[in-house]
Amino acid sequence: MSKTSSFSTLPKQLPMLAVLGLTDTADGDWSRVRALQQNAVSSFTRARLLANIIGVVIVLQNFWQKIEHFYLAGWVAIVAAALVFSTRAYEQTGSNPYDKSSRQRINDVALGALAMGAVWCIPMLFFASPASLTDYIVTWSAMVALMGASALLMSAVPLGTIIFVTILTLVSVYTFQLAGNPMMVGASIFYGLMLVMASLHNAKSYLMFKISEEGSDEKGEVVSLLLREFEESSADWLWQVNSQRKVVHISPRFAHALGREASDIEGMSFVELIAGDTWETGNIPSSVRDFAEKLKRRESFSNFLVRVEINGNRYWWELSASPKLDDNGVFLGFRGVGSDVTEQRESAEKISQLARFDTLTNLPNRLLITETMAKSMQNAEKWNGRCAFMMIDLDRFKSVNDTLGHLVGDRLLAHVSQRLKSIMSENELCGRLGGDEFAVVVKDASEAGYVARIANKIIESLSRPYLVDQHKLYIGASIGSAIGPRDGRTVEMLMRNADLALYRSKDGGGGQHRAYEPRLHVHAEERRVMEIALRSALEKEEFSLLYQPVVSADTEGVQCFEALLRWNNEEFGNVSPSKFVPLAEEARLIGDIGEWVIREACKEAMNWPSNIKVAVNVSAEQLSNPKFMPSLVDALRESGLPAQRLEIEVTESIFLHEGTGATDVLEEILAIGIGLSLDDFGTGYSSLGYLRKTRFSTIKVDRSFVKGAAKNAAESLAIIRAVVAMADSLGMATTAEGAETREEVEMIKSLGCKKIQGYFYGRPMAAADARKLFAFPELDAKTASLSADFVKRSS
Repeated sequence: MSKTSSFSTLPKQLPMLAVLGLTDTADGDWSRVRALQQNAVSSFTRARLLANIIGVVIVLQNFWQKIEHFYLAGWVAIVAAALVFSTRAYEQTGSNPYDKSSRQRINDVALGALAMGAVWCIPMLFFASPASLTDYIVTWSAMVALMGASALLMSAVPLGTIIFVTILTLVSVYTFQLAGNPMMVGASIFYGLMLVMASLHNAKSYLMFKISEEGSDEKGEVVSLLLREFEESSADWLWQVNSQRKVVHISPRFAHALGREASDIEGMSFVELIAGDTWETGNIPSSVRDFAEKLKRRESFSNFLVRVEINGNRYWWELSASPKLDDNGVFLGFRGVGSDVTEQRESAEKISQLARFDTLTNLPNRLLITETMAKSMQNAEKWNGRCAFMMIDLDRFKSVNDTLGHLVGDRLLAHVSQRLKSIMSENELCGRLGGDEFAVVVKDASEAGYVARIANKIIESLSRPYLVDQHKLYIGASIGSAIGPRDGRTVEMLMRNADLALYRSKDGGGGQHRAYEPRLHVHAEERRVMEIALRSALEKEEFSLLYQPVVSADTEGVQCFEALLRWNNEEFGNVSPSKFVPLAEEARLIGDIGEWVIREACKEAMNWPSNIKVAVNVSAEQLSNPKFMPSLVDALRESGLPAQRLEIEVTESIFLHEGTGATDVLEEILAIGIGLSLDDFGTGYSSLGYLRKTRFSTIKVDRSFVKGAAKNAAESLAIIRAVVAMADSLGMATTAEGAETREEVEMIKSLGCKKIQGYFYGRPMAAADARKLFAFPELDAKTASLSADFVKRSS
């Protein structure tokens, strides 16, 4: 049987017969009770021996002159033998509270008491003389002392006391009766009865006390056992401090965690122990200070997280404790448990890292940016200061993804993040919102011009070239900013306003910083209303086409008309294409609008001479639409226009959308005989590789180079000559755009351009005015040759 299980078998009831050792009950394990009884008797062995010696001395002194020494010596020998016998009967079973003893051992104690009683009858019966009352009283006094000692020292085994007291009482009554002293007879009887009753009462009380005490010891032992098992099997530790917060107990596991011996720790300040290396430097973590404050306030705490520094290493401990008071309510200290949660804490930090940081750039993500912005807003309102939010969008990043792939794009984003971090100070937090959008939280933006300076640094840094996988890449950055709480009293409002400013920055061409202004809301609302109007523009027939002539540089005869889209709305009036075309692309309306433009242009071209072409501008978004080619073929079929009379104009930006399949559509366009014109060549992303990949029929030189050449700008002249030479070698024609004066026209002709387009020959005109150009008989219908003066008069 285990210790714990044996604790639960102590009897709850103590019948008198069982206490006397005459019987055992089924309630509880009486063998343990017998052990308690025997152990109690054996613990007073020396006291009993001393009482008997004193009694022997009294008897010998009284009868030394009256009884032959031989008899006295014999009696002393009998007393000694009886003492030996009884002492062996009283022998302790063991000091362990889990020892067992049988009822027979208790009976042996009773036999020992019987032997001692018989021995002590001898002086009263044989040594004392009936004629001498003094002998009886002296002997009886010794016997009274022995009976009292027996009742006191053997109360745990009342049967032995009763036997011993009864024998001596009966002998006393008998001898005093012989002496004719009834008073002493009565005294003997009364004294004997009192001792018997006291013995029975004391025995039961003693056993009840011992059982209760054993129960408390059992609980304490169980608790100690469980605590030992807890410390041996659990990762938690036990600790205890006194009212001065000094260690009075600490478990070995806790001492090991502190890197010390348990014996060396006792008496030390507990706060100093967990502060570790920081105690000497004074740079104590705030969590340790808070912990010390809790101990000082004597309040309970649970799972309190403390950062601990031990031998230069950082750990996280979780401590719990409650104050301990004595019966009078006096504070004794704390007792508690602790555990090392460093691993869990690191795991939690990793989870927090994943939840709040971007995995690609390792920058804070939207969640952490929003949290930081909220704290900055609170501080700004509390201290009447300012904070700022900056949104950053990378210019031309999409072209990198589309042309070189997402892997290169991701690496480029990593480079961008490094540059951003190098600019930031403790006052700023930069992060990635997603895609190619980044953000900066300026915690304190009270200084005038501070945000603008940071924005300029960012634009300058991010616009420098990047070298990624042996590719030299150029991108830029557009930034929009808003000041809190001036431009918004909530994080959401501030971010929205910064986004409006960013949109304005990109709308202005990118590569710049724009601060939020209240009128941007008006602009945004205007765009929203304009988008709504744009969605119904086709249905309301608000779109129209104008046509601008393209003439031959040699004959100055019309060779082609470029169809130009216009929108006239009741609310907004004539809206510039530079304003509504990007909006149509963003709203994904450009596909339907572009399809209408091609159909109308093809139908109108059938009203012109058969050698006159029509050119239509097409965006990359249109080419990426799977419906584009079918709608293009349908437009040619329905109008009856030969494919050779249609020319599709695209800009160089089309090559930045290679990932969308737009360039594959160009091959399909060429395959059915439609011409291709590369517009605004040289203004943005020029590469000779584009011309090698796609067989363009015409390259259009941007008007900026024409204006520059007219002013004898060496760079513009060189670019035009190079483009003309390259186009001639590749079998392509060149069209110079933006010719407005005779000097510009003559310069263009001298540089070798084949075709010219500009206000000098005609502004964009309505379809009816374009048809009139071919209604004059003096003009050759085949060549549609127009003099410059006539075209200008007609337009």
